[in-house]
Amino acid sequence: MTRFHPPGAPVAVLTTQPLDRALDYRAPEGGVEDGAFVEVPLGPRKVLGVVWGAAAGDWPVEKLRPILRVLPVPPMAQAFRDFIERSAAYTLTPLPAMLRLGLRAPGLGEAPGKRRVYTLGTGEPDRATAARAAVIDALQSRPGDVFALSELADMAGVSSGVVKGLLKSGAVLEQATPRDADYPTLDPQRPGKTLAEDQIAAAEGLRTSVKSGTYGTTLLKGVTGSGKTEVYLEAVAEALAQGRQALVLLPEIALTGEFLTRVEARFGARPAEWHSGVTQAERRRCWTHVATGQARLVVGARSSLFLPFRSLGLIVVDEEHDTSYKQEDGVLYSARDMAVLRASCEGAQVILATATPSLESWANAELGKYARLDLTSRFGDAVMPKLATIDMRDEQLPGGRWVSPTLQRAIEARIIEGEQSLIFLNRRGYAPVTLCRACGQQVACHQCDARMVEHRFQKRLMCHQCGETAPMPDACPSCKVEGKMAAVGPGVERMAEEVTTLFPEARVAILSSDLFGSARSLKAKVEEIARGGADIIVGTQLVAKGHNFPKLTLVGVIDADLGLQGSDLRAAERTFQLMRQVSGRAGRADKPGVALMQTYQPEHPVIRAILSGDEESFLREEADQRRAAGVPPYGRMAGIVISDTDGATAFDVGNALARDITPLAAIGAEVYGPAPAPIARIRGRHRVRLLVKAPRQAPIQPALADWVGRIILPRSTRLSIDIDPQSFL
Repeated sequence: MTRFHPPGAPVAVLTTQPLDRALDYRAPEGGVEDGAFVEVPLGPRKVLGVVWGAAAGDWPVEKLRPILRVLPVPPMAQAFRDFIERSAAYTLTPLPAMLRLGLRAPGLGEAPGKRRVYTLGTGEPDRATAARAAVIDALQSRPGDVFALSELADMAGVSSGVVKGLLKSGAVLEQATPRDADYPTLDPQRPGKTLAEDQIAAAEGLRTSVKSGTYGTTLLKGVTGSGKTEVYLEAVAEALAQGRQALVLLPEIALTGEFLTRVEARFGARPAEWHSGVTQAERRRCWTHVATGQARLVVGARSSLFLPFRSLGLIVVDEEHDTSYKQEDGVLYSARDMAVLRASCEGAQVILATATPSLESWANAELGKYARLDLTSRFGDAVMPKLATIDMRDEQLPGGRWVSPTLQRAIEARIIEGEQSLIFLNRRGYAPVTLCRACGQQVACHQCDARMVEHRFQKRLMCHQCGETAPMPDACPSCKVEGKMAAVGPGVERMAEEVTTLFPEARVAILSSDLFGSARSLKAKVEEIARGGADIIVGTQLVAKGHNFPKLTLVGVIDADLGLQGSDLRAAERTFQLMRQVSGRAGRADKPGVALMQTYQPEHPVIRAILSGDEESFLREEADQRRAAGVPPYGRMAGIVISDTDGATAFDVGNALARDITPLAAIGAEVYGPAPAPIARIRGRHRVRLLVKAPRQAPIQPALADWVGRIILPRSTRLSIDIDPQSFL
């Protein structure tokens, strides 16, 4: 219950600083209520925090320092504070670190008013320099956007003086604009698209759930192209009509362009956006208006779950199966699971939309924890693509080639018909391995136990674990022999090179996140392709994430066996999802589509399941195997990673944990390890891993906290706990 604390009363303030508890302060003049955003002194600094309730009372009031000021934003709602506490407890994350996710907005302490922003002008610089050209290039890459001075300078890699030096010529314009202007009004009564019979039934079911004003989760399962978006936008309309806010999570920033257009067509205005592609000014605007309730609909990335909604009525997790919803750095959490948790705190509805549900969501629907709605046919005249395999054992391919003759003929036929083809290979860069033909040494990252990946278009080697880059070597780093470095295996860049050779007259586009300097440029490329701006698309997993290319009628998967390797318990599930999703890009308009999968294992159970389209049988078989093994979703797992600059120290900590597992044994849990992590060194730190497996109903979080709490870590050692791990690297 929200309380008001009179002036001078002791209150607890939770800050974002790495402390183990809230700190006590005195309420300022005028008093303060629970949830208020405040600025408090901490040593010589001023830091932001939130009033978390009454003080602990273990410190004399007269010795407490006063709150410096209350920020001019609405207090944090009780439901949001409950969510932060519960998510921190679930993920075993310190409360301050979890609160930090809810305060990621610049300039919160600044009063409303005018702000100076900078945008592209029509003049020409009176003097040409490389620094000035960088500013112009930065602005041209994002036409129509406005930037704060420091933001534009950082984006261009120049000083603020360079930006100001362009004002006189009119090449850059400075404007005073209202800070945090209101978002346009969305009209939930505006008619949407005409829906088919099964879509109408699903939309009505979702509307009824939203009208209830209570918590509930629905799995909206529909084949690719079945109109899931139009259906759940009807649920969004109902939430808006009820006077509540809605959040739509998307797995990939490149999807936002097309999606925002569809939202604008449905509601007559564009919603608020929250993701890495928006400017700092827009982030502050979004955060502020979400807090007041003026921003009624937010479209965002996983971090938008931590926005301060006033009255959240609906959360949609689009492509709920997507692995990018798992945060793998810093605070470790699954946005899908946290969406369900937040909705339960808010009394809101959750829609998990997908064509290929995660086994966790499918199992919850089977158990009756989630409702389930199915869309079984494509929208309008579109039909599902025909799926077939190309048995690579029967294909005659010269060395250094990966497009089979069968696939080549199919692409040629599409080019003649003026249709698009997609070549899919889930490997970024030019080649996954670069080795020396003289000594056989593979080029490895000096910071990690991982190979450097050649990115030939950028003329760099890159480590996909830590981001370390290096120029392409002329001589072997090991034996120093020149002219013997060779690329081994294909990445999308190499595939594009081969495709250009095979089809010299075709327009070839590459969709890989490495090749785009900004989210905006990536979205622009996706929109260009959707308008027919390419004959052949070569892409990574990025292309499987919900894109709609009307002219695309052929999908060719270069290596359908790639995801079947390794010991990941989710390997079969992820391969099935990825192949079904990428094949679903074909034939989404009036012309039928075909998906051809190149494989050396056409008899593999997963490949056969993909071809049959019997998803329910595949999921039931996967569920039976997981249930027998006692692993998620029929058991609990946690991953513990210990890292240190010294490998022996990391192992010592791991062994100390393994010697005393009393708290875990008490709940029936088992501990595996310690062992070197599959990638045993990242950014110069040696990594040791333990896995904990427990029964489904076991209270694993308190047991883990007790277990690791018995160990005093060396100063150089870090320990992270990943509840429900998605990756085992």
